[in-house]
Amino acid sequence: MTDLLSRVLEGARDRGLFDPPGTTLLAVSGGADSLALLDLFAAGGGVAETLDLEVVVGHVDHGIHRESAAVSERVRQTAERYGVPFLLRTLELGGGASETKAREARYEALRDMQVEAGAAFLVMAHHADDQVETILFRALRGSAPAGLAGIPVRGRDGLVRPLLGISRTELEAWAAQRVGWSHEDPANRDVRHDRSWIRHELLPLLRGRFPDVDDRLIGLGQRAALDRRAWAELLPVVPDLGFTLEGEGISLAVGVFAHLPPALGSSLLRAAARQCGVMVGPRRSEQLRRFLVAGASGRTFDLGGGWEARRVFDRCVVARREALEIPERVAVYINGSGTIRWGRWEVTVTKDAAGRPSRASLETWIEVSETELRGFEAGDRMRPLGGVGRRKVRRLLMEARVPFYERRSYPVVVQGRHVVWIPGVCRSAHAVPQPGDPALHLEARVVGVSGG
Repeated sequence: MTDLLSRVLEGARDRGLFDPPGTTLLAVSGGADSLALLDLFAAGGGVAETLDLEVVVGHVDHGIHRESAAVSERVRQTAERYGVPFLLRTLELGGGASETKAREARYEALRDMQVEAGAAFLVMAHHADDQVETILFRALRGSAPAGLAGIPVRGRDGLVRPLLGISRTELEAWAAQRVGWSHEDPANRDVRHDRSWIRHELLPLLRGRFPDVDDRLIGLGQRAALDRRAWAELLPVVPDLGFTLEGEGISLAVGVFAHLPPALGSSLLRAAARQCGVMVGPRRSEQLRRFLVAGASGRTFDLGGGWEARRVFDRCVVARREALEIPERVAVYINGSGTIRWGRWEVTVTKDAAGRPSRASLETWIEVSETELRGFEAGDRMRPLGGVGRRKVRRLLMEARVPFYERRSYPVVVQGRHVVWIPGVCRSAHAVPQPGDPALHLEARVVGVSGG
């Protein structure tokens, strides 16, 4: 039995799954596989002790079955027995909840617990049988080749699956010997669910006809994963594509798609979207390619799942659909100093001797007077420092290549009716103090996603 622990440790070390070490949230449902995961990590001499990890158990009570509260309590007691903290999220999905809804709610709850625990890693107990079932399920649904790669060992934001090389039978035996109990979700045997039907009816038939079908499917997944990795490695080296990661999303140049063969362009778009976790099928990726070739700046294309592609000047930005909220206007300190958090921006204000402001800097000095920080408004104009005449703020933001969907939430500093500063874009000729005079010193920086 110790061979199983050695295999998990070897796989984790070879892949560097927990480098650098940190707090690790184990997703423990009460099933045999997740209880085996708990013991493999939390028992003395286990993965956590060997790799210097701090372990926390996270459990989600979906509120679907009557016995779920009792299972939650037993998982809590088991975590206590191993001397590790326990976190619980109780949902009230009801008996009619679909597999998809339950899975999405579970992941959202686990991510919430990961944040609460300050965990660098979220560890799931997916195993080799899950991999076989996933690849077969995706093949039956007509997945594109990249989808046949199955379940990755690593996911976004520290998601790790260290048991993918271990069979269900091995994990059940480990849990029975080391933990002494487990609970099987009734839904796992309900063949009305596609995955349960594959597990209990289709795969036994296939194994009777093709005894090595599991190995064949795993091999198919490995070849598809190599192909998917090759596309990912191609993105940064395609001439003129300009592929970049931008926060949770991605950005790439549009012009190249007018010259690439359509099939190649569509495949590149699918590969690019996968880098931010967005799965786009062949038909939609071809529609997206045509949209980018023919579309004008400012238009959007729905990718599903809350994501969209935005044509921004000569680039395509793939990002979440929700627009950045426009925070309310706030007064800028004129006595003393402080830091203002405004949307995704942070502005530090201090009373200081004035320096020489530059036109497009993230810091400036303004005369001491009643000052506000707000979003851009229609009709805003300013006379740029060193310039002639008044310019529309909308035009200045456009020339600074601020994406159209961010302009309404871009900070503008005003005194009365005068726009005096747009951080990083333009300083106005209004309210400029003489060098050395008492002034407000403002420094701006982007610190995160807008929260209103």
